[in-house]
Amino acid sequence: MMEEVADEPLYRDRVCGIDIGKAEMYATIRVPSEKDPVRRASETRRFATTRRGVLELADWLRSWQVPALVMEATGDYWKGPCYRLEAEGFECVLADARQVKNLPGRPERDPSDSAWLAVCFERGSVTACFVATPEFRLIRLHTRYRRDLIEERTREKQRTGKLLESAALKPSSVVTGLHGVTGRDIMDHLIAGERDPGKLADLARGRARRKTGELEQALDGAEFFTAAHAALLKSMLERIDRVNAEIARLSQVIEDLLAPYEEQLQQAESMPGWGRRSAEDVLAETGPDMSRFPTGGHLASWCGRTPLDKQSGKRKGRSSHKKGNKYVAAATGETAVSAGRTDTREGARYRKLARSRGKGKACVALGNTQLKVYHKLLSNPGMRYEDLGPDYYDQRRSHHRQVSHHAASLHRLGYKVTIERIDPGTGELTGEILAS
Repeated sequence: MMEEVADEPLYRDRVCGIDIGKAEMYATIRVPSEKDPVRRASETRRFATTRRGVLELADWLRSWQVPALVMEATGDYWKGPCYRLEAEGFECVLADARQVKNLPGRPERDPSDSAWLAVCFERGSVTACFVATPEFRLIRLHTRYRRDLIEERTREKQRTGKLLESAALKPSSVVTGLHGVTGRDIMDHLIAGERDPGKLADLARGRARRKTGELEQALDGAEFFTAAHAALLKSMLERIDRVNAEIARLSQVIEDLLAPYEEQLQQAESMPGWGRRSAEDVLAETGPDMSRFPTGGHLASWCGRTPLDKQSGKRKGRSSHKKGNKYVAAATGETAVSAGRTDTREGARYRKLARSRGKGKACVALGNTQLKVYHKLLSNPGMRYEDLGPDYYDQRRSHHRQVSHHAASLHRLGYKVTIERIDPGTGELTGEILAS
């Protein structure tokens, strides 16, 4: 039964707010009153989250000519109803749970959440979240699963190292990578029954050949490595091989899915520290259309690569980085560390911040820079990254010192000057004041 309620000027005339759970959802529509156009009519109904329930909701919305709806991003429960309603032709707005939580007037009872969302939506208080296009929803399913498999492989590799340590074998303290050619041969021979440290050390290859003496000492005492250890190690290595095969298969599928976006991938790969996998992971999350993010700062904020300072009055809270897309954060964390080893402007920035603020904050700060560059590149087709050089910050510091010195000299002579930067390409003033 529709009941009339009084309200204030609206941003949308006919809206629906949906509070989604796992098995059911509450939907509240708000439309103009038939008796008094100044007043509003509201009704709340409950629907199942199954296909039949969502289609019933769609029919109900059409009967009241409601074109747009809002729902809160609750886990993964919103995806099914949102995608189906989107396919039915409705404008679906996904509300950020953090932003919605801070809006005033939220009711304590869950069934009232849908009505409150509808009220916020019609007043224009809800900011829409980024929702990937149907094509990239499928691509990111593959890239995210590959990332999860890579993390699982890393955990399994760590377990093998701990197993060898428990058997008093320490090859990981000598060889750089336990799962490289040398380490894998040693583990395979241990499983096969070889216990002689000299013969095991002779399996070293490449640069590890220089450390055969140290390797022999690290493998001395293999009597603690029993048949039970060998069986368990064999099981771990087989699982790593299976995960490797699955990662290779997924990588090929991802390569095929992203084939139409080779230009964007090459643009991302032109940045220092970025490889093929990092470019694929980030492109799958953001999509190629950068117009959905007004600026590079918006993109960095959405990805969580921005600082977060919680402070109330004089009381300072903890400083951390904002929570965002964890898959982009993982990719930019890797690219930031890789770029920090390069002789580039980004490498100089990472090392400079790491010395003064620590590696964690340097990683977030450089990730912020990289995402802004990524936004700029993809916003300009054909553009490639051009490095400013590892001495960029030193030159800028020297340049500012010279400007300040000359401005101070003129001030001591009794002159007041304003120094404004000139665009070297056009010769026109840029509006950037260097000193005054």
